[in-house]
Amino acid sequence: MEVIKVGKKEPIDDRYKDLKNEFEKKFVLPPDVLIRVPGRVNLIGEHIDYCGYAVLPMAIEQDVLVAVSKQAEGGPGLTLCNVDTKYAEHQQDILADMNIPEGSPSWWKYFMCGLKGVKEEFKRGEPAVGLNILVSGSIPPSAGLSSSSALVVSAALVNVWGLDISVDREELAGVCARSERFIGTQGGGMDQAIELLAQEGSAKLIEFGPLKTFSVTLPTGATFVVANSLEEKNKAASNDFNTRVVECRLAAKIIAKKLLAEGEWKELMKMKDVQEHIGVEIAQMVEKVESVLHEEDYTVQEVMEILEIDKEYLQKNILTANTQNLATFRLYQRAMHVYSEAARVYQFRDVCQAAGENSLTELGELMFASHQSCAGMYQCSSSGLDCLVELSKKFGALGARLTGAGWGGCIVALVEEKSAAKFIENLKTAYYEPMQLGTEELNSAIFVTRPGQGASLWSVR
Repeated sequence: MEVIKVGKKEPIDDRYKDLKNEFEKKFVLPPDVLIRVPGRVNLIGEHIDYCGYAVLPMAIEQDVLVAVSKQAEGGPGLTLCNVDTKYAEHQQDILADMNIPEGSPSWWKYFMCGLKGVKEEFKRGEPAVGLNILVSGSIPPSAGLSSSSALVVSAALVNVWGLDISVDREELAGVCARSERFIGTQGGGMDQAIELLAQEGSAKLIEFGPLKTFSVTLPTGATFVVANSLEEKNKAASNDFNTRVVECRLAAKIIAKKLLAEGEWKELMKMKDVQEHIGVEIAQMVEKVESVLHEEDYTVQEVMEILEIDKEYLQKNILTANTQNLATFRLYQRAMHVYSEAARVYQFRDVCQAAGENSLTELGELMFASHQSCAGMYQCSSSGLDCLVELSKKFGALGARLTGAGWGGCIVALVEEKSAAKFIENLKTAYYEPMQLGTEELNSAIFVTRPGQGASLWSVR
């Protein structure tokens, strides 16, 4: 396990130079440290990390950069700014007060999640260090490329440095995943893990409970194109994401109630736990779902009768704060997606390892199947995402699927390297041309991506 350390060799990229210059203009002195956290694209394994199952993402070039210094003379406050002035500055006189106010999510609230999580888990009794921080981001917001988690991870790294904490990347990934719950997101840990643990040149199979990662070498000629639908939806601003989390919990509990010993269901919250307690392979769980869950929505009353619980138990032990008023739950479809998608992740890994002559075609078929399940069974797609997937098929992609939470955001398409340029031009004409985007906006909406490096810190002074 790699303990996080501050590097000595400062990067010389223009964005780093620009960030340093902007920092000095605002705070007079140069920053002490620069931090980079990449975004990520998930190649396969959507909405299953919080069910306990493995995912297969890779880091991308787009990132969050942070310049930071401790406040002069041990000041206790916080000045948190963004290079992009459309994101409001946030100031606190005393950083010890890390209460994150309720209401609509703001960029700085995600940053505060990372600061708060590290402080509470590692340095509870010690005073916070006053900080001056300037942020620059190139990850499109609400695009399914993990811009919000990159803010959380970068903030956590700020406090790891500022409070002189010794921690390895795996442990910090878990802290960051828990920290996002301060803003109401019940995620599973994929984003934080890949952003901290990614290695240039390979994707990562990430397993949970305990966290383990395995490098996956992609087949020769595999090129991944990310295309943004430009439909934005913030998962913390809606209860759709947490509704899916709750539906998966309920599906797990009802399957366990019907197939396991009396009372065993109470301790199980994730579908992977249920599968392991039943003692069958992932693919066999599809048959179990068909035998014990019905396709029609479940009412609150029906759930309580099956589990033999009252409404207070349901609300306190299973539902989240923003799902208390749900009247129905769609369980069969959610469970079918989770178990079939979990199986596809390992099939994807196996195809990569075998490196057969048809590997690209086989990976593409898995990606198309994943999107069909996300759209039909999990209902987390959108008209723009579905359109981009269909256009990708039309223009010769071997596979395409939504990536990230969905309900807008991006797709990732698999194309042969020799076809990538033509594929991108065709998508630009068919999907983006009617939007009349500027050159910079267009190039940030669709791009080729390769497996990149995880988070890094550099000393400036």
